[in-house]
Amino acid sequence: MAALGIAMGAGSWFSALVLGVTLLKCLLIPTYHSTDFEVHRNWLAITHSLPVSQWYYEATSEWTLDYPPFFAWFEYALSHVAKHFDQEMLNVHNLNYASSKTLLFQRFSVIITDALFVYAVHECCKCIDGKKAGKELTEKPKFILSVLLLWNFGLLIVDHIHFQYNGFLFGLMLLSIARVFQKRHMEGAFLFAVLLHFKHIYLYVAPAYGIYLLRCYCFTANKPDGSIRWNSFSFVRLISLGLIVFLVSALSLGPFLALNQLPQVFSRLFPFKRGLCHAYWAPNFWALYNALDKVLSVIGSRGFLRCLILCALSSFMFGWHVHEKAILLAILPMSLLSVGKAGDASIFLILTTTGHYSLFPLLFTAPELPIKILLMLLFTIYSISSLKTLFRKEKPLFNWMETFYLLGLGPLEVFCEFVFPFTSWKLKYSFIPLLLTSVYCAVGITYAWFKLYVSVLTDPPVGKTKRQ
Repeated sequence: MAALGIAMGAGSWFSALVLGVTLLKCLLIPTYHSTDFEVHRNWLAITHSLPVSQWYYEATSEWTLDYPPFFAWFEYALSHVAKHFDQEMLNVHNLNYASSKTLLFQRFSVIITDALFVYAVHECCKCIDGKKAGKELTEKPKFILSVLLLWNFGLLIVDHIHFQYNGFLFGLMLLSIARVFQKRHMEGAFLFAVLLHFKHIYLYVAPAYGIYLLRCYCFTANKPDGSIRWNSFSFVRLISLGLIVFLVSALSLGPFLALNQLPQVFSRLFPFKRGLCHAYWAPNFWALYNALDKVLSVIGSRGFLRCLILCALSSFMFGWHVHEKAILLAILPMSLLSVGKAGDASIFLILTTTGHYSLFPLLFTAPELPIKILLMLLFTIYSISSLKTLFRKEKPLFNWMETFYLLGLGPLEVFCEFVFPFTSWKLKYSFIPLLLTSVYCAVGITYAWFKLYVSVLTDPPVGKTKRQ
């Protein structure tokens, strides 16, 4: 309901979307939850019952604290509410504790903190060009974008079934993007700096922020052809951006610097002793992080967003120890581009359908099987039909090859869930469904990444487009 109150200014349709998805989240409370549920319960216990000096040393549980300090303080704040539900959940030695009150508290804490995500979606909708808006409400880009974000299938199953706190974190990212679109660069930089100290996975998109702010905020003027006017560089603006990063970092890391614990904190945040793969079925390749070579030529907030998504997707494709859920880092911001151009809508649909299906192995228990299939079908059908309607005057969103590939997800699911369990291979080759899912989805995600990369290299910069 808190999220609903935030959304009231956007109109009754936005409020209805928020209310509907909030009720759905409540219905998912009794569903299966992963070991991440115990991870966060343990972090509640660590931050509540131990002094700050022991937070990043405590190792009673295998699920040690390995998020940046702002998230640790977030858990600390939650723990002071949690003690009114069940004090026992805050005992470090109560491993795998999951009472009914603990379950309710942790589930509702995710739902309530999603209010920030709702507000961020509301702000992002303000940045959308409404030129393609149809007469019907359901054909308006703002309505379509709201559904794609608020009802995102991946975020629903990862946060509200599997269990994590991605909603408010993506809320910070989307709000930062919205501020960049609104030319409120300092606010955007501040929000992103705060986000990095909540969850360091967002470092993947830091190059897009750094280069964009350098290009479009620190350089204050362009030549007529859209290229940089080098003598317009503002050291004052550069220093102000650096000051934001420094102050946020000092607030986050300062206490641990004073305790002489920064090496320990960083060893938890960046555990390079871990293997190359987080999960062997995560659909990605491995290589060194791929820097964007054309970002300096891109002018405008849409170019920034395109490069941010490419950073996120490149890190997913070529990163070290990649979490399968990291695909959402590309899918959610890609939603903003999908309602602007038919080409971007095509990439979004391929990426989101394949990326969402790659999350299926996260929910491996029988009761969740119909839930994940139904929710994904509803989201996918809506995404394709709404974007086809929005771009109905342009060429089809899929060619025959793309259509054939996406339809192939159906037979793959039938084999993995309904055929393979009854074969003689089940015991000896139990990895086959995960392997098939990984390989098949890797093809689609690689294809979407390639199309996005080509669009960045071939689309003319805004300045040059206007001149032509």
